[in-house]
Amino acid sequence: MPAVWLFLIVLALGLVGLIVGRALALRDAGGDIRQLHSRPGYYGAHVMLWTVLPAVALMAVWLVVQPMVIKAQVASMVPDAAFSDSGALSLIMSDVRRVADGLDIAVERGVMTPEQADEMRTGFTDVRARLGEVGVALGSNVESYVLKAAQAYRKMSNYGGWILTALTLGAAVGGFALSLRGIDKDFRSRNSVERVTLWVLMLAASVAVLTTVGIFLALLSNTVEFFRIYPWTEYFFGTTWQPRSGGGAEQPLGLIPLLWGTLYISFIALAVAVPIGLFAAIYLSEYASPRVRGLVKPALEILAGIPSIVYGLFALLTVGPMLLSVFGPNGGLGIMQGASSVMTAGLVMGIMLIPFVSSLSDDIINAVPQSLRDGSYGLGATNSETIKQVILPAALPGIVGAIILAASRAIGETMLVVFGAGAAGRLSMNPFEAMTTVTAKIVSQLTGDADFTQPEVLVAYALGTTLFVVTLGLNLLAQRIVAKYREQYT
Repeated sequence: MPAVWLFLIVLALGLVGLIVGRALALRDAGGDIRQLHSRPGYYGAHVMLWTVLPAVALMAVWLVVQPMVIKAQVASMVPDAAFSDSGALSLIMSDVRRVADGLDIAVERGVMTPEQADEMRTGFTDVRARLGEVGVALGSNVESYVLKAAQAYRKMSNYGGWILTALTLGAAVGGFALSLRGIDKDFRSRNSVERVTLWVLMLAASVAVLTTVGIFLALLSNTVEFFRIYPWTEYFFGTTWQPRSGGGAEQPLGLIPLLWGTLYISFIALAVAVPIGLFAAIYLSEYASPRVRGLVKPALEILAGIPSIVYGLFALLTVGPMLLSVFGPNGGLGIMQGASSVMTAGLVMGIMLIPFVSSLSDDIINAVPQSLRDGSYGLGATNSETIKQVILPAALPGIVGAIILAASRAIGETMLVVFGAGAAGRLSMNPFEAMTTVTAKIVSQLTGDADFTQPEVLVAYALGTTLFVVTLGLNLLAQRIVAKYREQYT
């Protein structure tokens, strides 16, 4: 049974529990709500939670673990001579999954029977043709070990699906029955529901932390592998970036040019976005009429919904040529040689970041208590003096958070800098020269037929780890600034 249908069945059973639990509690109390320990809805919620949560938790764990277990077992069926490294094995496993999915589709559409799908051993060209009838395209004939592994993959997946269905429905029905047994008018259902809700909230709060740790560990493993074959001193202190396919540990993979381009572009973007965004927020929150605010604020927030690749095209086709006409050879200054440059990407990125700063700062300024404004006006301060000496200091921690969010967005931007900044890794103070960023090079190093045993590919993970650490450092710095000013203005 598909997981979506299984989830809907469990949810429907939980809704039944919501109704039945409430009805049982009222019946035990003789219909008098005053005889109940908790409100009737808590009794139904108790049954619903114990019906849905165990089943959904079991289903989530199973859906994560089952593919890993099946992949490990099926991968052991592939002969060692068929692949040379983990990358080649991954490609073979992709073929296995594609053939297995094709067999399932072929059975569903009646192209072959389940017995034919499970027992086919010869005629690999025929397998390719049969799967082509249901839209599964294979680049070459199906090898015998691929077909056998696909058949095993299909059997294990189907078998695991039936086990998942049985266990999930069993957990849902069991939780439904057990929770109903304790329902009576004296049952402390509110305490039970609030306790379960607390655990759910704690789990939700820990998801962000666990996700961060998981991302870091995933990057770290490949980063360690990179530093085993490439000197860390050359990476961190190298001033040249010139990766070559098959270049080994002798090629220059210096971080400094990429980090410099990233920070340079981000600095220009923030120099554009922070003043404009902050001034716009002050105007919207303190000066604009409700009608003007209702028009301008949504118009600013539309900028946040434009895809970054559109900004990149705007930078390449409009802003870049405009700057080139002024600062290029034909403009007389001659300090800009092409449309792609740090200034091009920085200006357009600054426009892209304006809504991040303005919208968040506006909400933060509006959250400042009106009593602070009234007290300032009562002491004779003007509106501008109140903004400068009362509102902005009180809202400063939140404004700093908005700026840090915009900075993190700038550092992590990819498509805009690919179009607007160029691909040259260089060290230069000239903002009208083409440079590149860490994120752009992560994409370029992992594009194409990547050999994950070579430094020029594994360096992408080292770049990702470096970017992670830089962003984490910015967040820690923001927390220190926020803590300092909170102590001053509280």
